Amino acid sequence: MNMKNLFRAIAAVLVLLIGAGIYFCYTKRATPERPAVSFAPLTDGTLTDPDNPLKIFRVDFAKLEHDLPLSRADRAKLTPENLTVLSQEEIDQIYARLTAGPVPDGFMRGDLFFENGIDGLKSRLAEILGGGLGTVADAKIETLEKLGRSMWKGKYFFRDDRVLRNVIEDFKPLEALIEAPEKLQTVEIPRQGLLSYLSPNSTAWLLFPAKLYCGQSLLDGRRESIIIDYAYSNDIPGYMERPDALAGRGGLAIRDEIRMVRPGFYLGRAYANRIFLLNFTVYDAETAENGLQAFLDGKPVAEDCWAGEQGMAAAP
Repeated sequence: MNMKNLFRAIAAVLVLLIGAGIYFCYTKRATPERPAVSFAPLTDGTLTDPDNPLKIFRVDFAKLEHDLPLSRADRAKLTPENLTVLSQEEIDQIYARLTAGPVPDGFMRGDLFFENGIDGLKSRLAEILGGGLGTVADAKIETLEKLGRSMWKGKYFFRDDRVLRNVIEDFKPLEALIEAPEKLQTVEIPRQGLLSYLSPNSTAWLLFPAKLYCGQSLLDGRRESIIIDYAYSNDIPGYMERPDALAGRGGLAIRDEIRMVRPGFYLGRAYANRIFLLNFTVYDAETAENGLQAFLDGKPVAEDCWAGEQGMAAAP
């Protein structure tokens, strides 16, 4: 084979690899099996209001945790993938039975998903609209999730400084939105998919800094969560008004909170101006996989935040 044909063959292979990578990124992901953990009924029929017989009582998180504690074996069954098939009420029940754990350190790969309806198969918006409008809404939500996953790669935690930055794909068209692209902080992260065989790492931007502290959860006030607060991030070194202000108090007023499923794996909730937006996970595969057996064997886990009066005593 002469050099010209060799280069053509290499080019064809590269095109196929890139095409396959795009295909796998943007086609629908296989639906994981539901995790085999227990959930309480969504409503509590044992409670009634004599002044309002039609009133519906939602599940009480303290009673839920007392009756159905989430054991370490249960938490080992949870993955970033199988959480996405649960209804929002089930995600809330998982989150309420977790504690904050230690503040993470370093890069953690992220995934995000919007709230699902009761059956866990449709988005909540599609469930509300129903019919053809519901189908259209479901497609739009799926597109938003894919776009979010393609751009947002996770979070980089600076534990000692109690600061975090979001890891965003280095996407050239976005440079127009950034005041000084040449001054952006960057990080090398492991590449996923077929392209990782050609280049194991990719360069990503560190944008939207936030402060880390322990604070009250907006869902479950019985114990603290790790709060990721973008409101006063303008005094963090490396802050750029454009685009970082978009997440701050003068923009969308984003506030995240996370709790630990197990070491290396956290479940999070994102809010805009205290209105719930979506769920997300951050995951460090090395920590999660290497530390799983020790976690199952009962190795103590540090708690950087207040675990509440109920704590996790019922679920060793």
